[in-house]
Amino acid sequence: MLPNYNNSLELLEGVQKEQLYLKLILQLKKDFELANVPINIPLDISPDELKTTIHEKIYFLIVEKFPEYLNLLYVIDISEKEVKSIAPSDVVDISAEVSFLLLKREWQKVWYKAKYSR
Repeated sequence: MLPNYNNSLELLEGVQKEQLYLKLILQLKKDFELANVPINIPLDISPDELKTTIHEKIYFLIVEKFPEYLNLLYVIDISEKEVKSIAPSDVVDISAEVSFLLLKREWQKVWYKAKYSR
């Protein structure tokens, strides 16, 4: 069963424990590239830095490049229902919530591939 996490940092630490962290980073890089959204994620990035990098990128996209933000959500396959359920607040909080949804969805992809492609 796919583990359930409460926030981005908890999720990233759990992914590290399951030794799928590198695969998660590669999946993130792949999907950002597919969405034509440049992002610099070194392969040796720490969970805390990764969380911050994703959050900053989402914030930038919401504020500066909204169509690219919507395209990224589509490419990564984040549920519109989940995004709409985020309580309206300031852009920093919303981008943090969307970052968590993004990491959660990418984690699902990596987890299912690891579990069922053996």
